[in-house]
Amino acid sequence: MTSNTNTEISLTGRRVLVTGGARGLGEAFARALLAAGASVVIADVLHERGAALAKELGSHAHYIAMDISDPAAITLGVDAAARYLGGLDGLINNAAITNSGGKTMGELTVDTWDRVMNVNVRGTWLTTVAAQPYLAASGAGRVVNLASDTALWGAPNLMAYAASKGAVMAMTRSMARELGPLGITVNAVAPGLTLVEATQYVPQARHDHYRNGRAIERAQMPDDVTAAALFLLTKASGYITGQVLPVNGGFVMH
Repeated sequence: MTSNTNTEISLTGRRVLVTGGARGLGEAFARALLAAGASVVIADVLHERGAALAKELGSHAHYIAMDISDPAAITLGVDAAARYLGGLDGLINNAAITNSGGKTMGELTVDTWDRVMNVNVRGTWLTTVAAQPYLAASGAGRVVNLASDTALWGAPNLMAYAASKGAVMAMTRSMARELGPLGITVNAVAPGLTLVEATQYVPQARHDHYRNGRAIERAQMPDDVTAAALFLLTKASGYITGQVLPVNGGFVMH
C-alpha cells in the first residue's frame, strides 16, 4: 500500500486569488491567507480600498482592479494575478452582490435578477474558467466557491441572491467533475449570516433568528468561515471535491 503524499496542512508558498477581496469576508480571507503563509492577489472594483489593503498587508499581497460582471475584465484580471504571483494554486470565488434584500419575489425587477446572476453565477463560472490553466499547472489546484446557507433553508425576501447561491452549489459539483482529471478540486463553503460590513443592513430580527436557531448560539464571525475555506485550499484536502460545506453553527445541517 502506498501512502498519500498529499497531506500537507500548510499554505506556505501557495498563490491564491481572492475575488471581492477588498472588504468583508474577502478581506478576512486575504488576511487569513497571508497569516498562513500564502501570497495573495486581491481582486475588486473598490480601487482605493483594495490598493490600501494590499499596501497594508505587505509585499506578499497585491491588488488588481477586476469587475466580475465584465467577461473581458475577468480574463485580464486573472492573467494579471498569475503574473504577479508567478502562477496560481488557489482561487476563492468570493465576489457577489445581494441587491434583492427585503424585496418579495413579486417586487424583484428583471434588471435586479439579471445583475445578481451575472455577478454571482456567471462571474464565478468565468473566473474559474480563466484560472483553470494556471490551477492545472500548479499540480494541486484548489477552487473554493462562496455559496450561502440562504439557498439551503430558503430565506424569504432574498430570492435572487438565494437562487444565485443555489446555482453556485450546483456549478461546484459540475466543475469538480470536469476539473478533477486536471488535479483541481472544487468545493463550496456556505456561510450563515456573518458579522461583516455587508450584513450591517440586515434587520436585527434576522440576526436574532439565526443566533437563536443555531446549535452553537452565538454570532458568526469571519474567522469561522476563513478557517474552513483555508483547509480546502491546502494540499491536505486533495481528496475532497464537489462538496458543499455549510458553516453556520448548526443553523442548517446539510
